[in-house]
Amino acid sequence: MATSERDRKWWILGVLCLTLLTTVLDNTVLNVAVPTLMEDLDASTADVQWVINAYSLALAGFLIASGGMADHFGRKRALFAGLTLFGVGSLTGALADSVGTLVAARVTMGLGASLLMPATLAVLMHVFGDEERMKAIGIWMAVSAAGMAGGPVIGGFLLAHFWWGSVFLINVPIAVVGLVAIAWLVPESRNPHSERPDFVGLPVSVLGMVSLVWAVIAIPEHGWTDTLVLGPLAVAVAAMAVFAVWERRTPHPMLDMSLFTERRFTGAALGGLLAAFGMGGSLFLLTQQLQFVLGYSPLETGLRIVPFAVALLIGSGAASAPLGKRIGLARTVALSMVAAALGLCAIAATSDSGYGWTLPGLILVGFAMGTAGPAAGAALMSAIPPARAGTASGVNGTLQELGTGLGVAALGAALVARFDAGLPAALPDGAEESLPTALAGAGGRAEEVRDAFVSALETSQFLGALAVAVGGIAAGALLGWASREPTAPPTPVGAVVSGDREDPGSPSPV
Repeated sequence: MATSERDRKWWILGVLCLTLLTTVLDNTVLNVAVPTLMEDLDASTADVQWVINAYSLALAGFLIASGGMADHFGRKRALFAGLTLFGVGSLTGALADSVGTLVAARVTMGLGASLLMPATLAVLMHVFGDEERMKAIGIWMAVSAAGMAGGPVIGGFLLAHFWWGSVFLINVPIAVVGLVAIAWLVPESRNPHSERPDFVGLPVSVLGMVSLVWAVIAIPEHGWTDTLVLGPLAVAVAAMAVFAVWERRTPHPMLDMSLFTERRFTGAALGGLLAAFGMGGSLFLLTQQLQFVLGYSPLETGLRIVPFAVALLIGSGAASAPLGKRIGLARTVALSMVAAALGLCAIAATSDSGYGWTLPGLILVGFAMGTAGPAAGAALMSAIPPARAGTASGVNGTLQELGTGLGVAALGAALVARFDAGLPAALPDGAEESLPTALAGAGGRAEEVRDAFVSALETSQFLGALAVAVGGIAAGALLGWASREPTAPPTPVGAVVSGDREDPGSPSPV
């Protein structure tokens, strides 16, 4: 391979990372802007929840369908369409003068992100061979960590010097640069065996996933047994059952259901789901610990989470690939996730002891999850036929989005239940909903209320750690089991297309 072609792969990775950065940066920046947004748009708490949840609903609801469309129509086209939608949504959000317009902009951005996320991983799989793929995934994840770390700081700077719309406007030049780079550098690829779109599977999968995400979003506000949760959940179960039956019978399925019988895929996906559940819920609790227990402002809280993201960056970019080669992917995933669980336990055990005690646990969790992520990603990608890379990565992304939402809902519910059980009996109804509410009615029993909250926080964080540990052990066992089975010869890379022509036998252009 010529040197210029070798270099081109890494330039393509840079473009993929740039597209990913827009989606990560937007959400972390927006969290800092919520109070200002509420004041300037006269938005209620419910309005702000819609602004935030509209993005998640569109992203998670369309991920599987978007991955399937990327495989059929082409991953480069999906990247181009996704980045265009994200840029248009960002510009609309920056100029919005009402909550309704801002919600519509966030839906557009979520649709764009649903195309970007599976397409970037599918292109990465197509461009990089087995030897370099894990390193590339590590860099891809490191960029995500950098966006997590930089988002609150960038958001605080923008809000200090400009209006709230600037947190959306920063995405526009990034999107423009990304579009030019995609057009110039990224090769087109798609599933050569996809003769036509799955016109039944696409809408049914969207109905099922949107209903399921809607139910998950509604849990924290309405509870697990409310009709606003059970109704969408019933629709989701019915739609996904129809989807599974259809995909098994149609000659042109959007999602090859045999993927779920592949232990490497199910092991990596299960590990990702439980890691997202435990980490999503634990990070949600961590923000309450830093603000309510240790007394930091939202921006100070964001800055104190930066070491976690930096450690994640180092683990994914520098440590994961060498460790995976040395001890194998299964052991890397299992040991790293168990180490992350121990870090979460350390954070829980020192929740009211000051940030100096929390910091080592944060660093351990970040480094360990950074090490586990690329190893799990490489294991998952190695189990996927390259022609189905977009759909399969969409499934994995959906599971992780759902895991995060369920983790926030379940650990949040555990926090409220444990807090309620530990509160003094004389407090008014609703005091268990938050520490500030309970303290407002505590009178001379504020210390008891605070102790009850700390105890509830610790219990909930330990549950998050348990989920991460179980996920690591289960994923390690399935991946290890799969590695001991005889493997078939590697599947050839999917077709490279130029325009609408496909050439199943041609090598990757890079």
